[in-house]
Amino acid sequence: MSFGDVLERIADDVVGTQPSLDPEVAVLATCLAAAVVVVPGAWRIARHLLTIVHEGGHAAAALLSGRRLSGIRLHADTSGLTVSHGRSRGPGMVATAFAGYPAPAFVGVGAALLVSLERDLLALWAGLLLLTLVLVQIRNFYGLYVVLVAAMLAVGVTWWGSPVAHGAAAWALTSFLLIGAPRTVVELQIARRRSRGRTSDADILAGLTPLPAIVWVGLMLLVTVACAAGGAWLLVDVR
Repeated sequence: MSFGDVLERIADDVVGTQPSLDPEVAVLATCLAAAVVVVPGAWRIARHLLTIVHEGGHAAAALLSGRRLSGIRLHADTSGLTVSHGRSRGPGMVATAFAGYPAPAFVGVGAALLVSLERDLLALWAGLLLLTLVLVQIRNFYGLYVVLVAAMLAVGVTWWGSPVAHGAAAWALTSFLLIGAPRTVVELQIARRRSRGRTSDADILAGLTPLPAIVWVGLMLLVTVACAAGGAWLLVDVR
């Protein structure tokens, strides 16, 4: 297959629509996503994907607010770090600090919209594009490994999967983002209560604004739960 054939197939995937997923398969994909979020062993592995999107959210907000992005690091404990330079205070810094935890929920709503329009492959290719954009900003070997593994899995499903596999993967991924995002906010507050040295996004926001950290945690939880409800409505409405 030539490079032109590859581009033609990708273009067909992006502009075309896919058959509606059977309700039974959709329910199974949702249950699988929920199980991954609930089961500790599966969550520890899958949470890396949320960290990728989380740090991508910080990076996107930094660039959009005029800050200079230096790079992203991902760690084995599923934490991450996005470094940007610019004004140490102001709306741009607040937006950058806030964007991380809601980012998976926002991406989940976008994916739900595409799935509701029967654009499952477009949702998967969009995910690959996001992984590529994050990949070029990775500055450590573990982060490189995590993003490459995620990208390889996505390519495998997108390129060689059947139409049913495409729909199930898009549905499961969307559900995972929507369900997983609120859990990361809950984990943030649990970690804050256990830790003496508070350097979380919420504590950074508390130092930048008059609002206490617990209010920022509440705002993050409100946004992620609202996105989960909106994404679920999009998915259920179409099916």
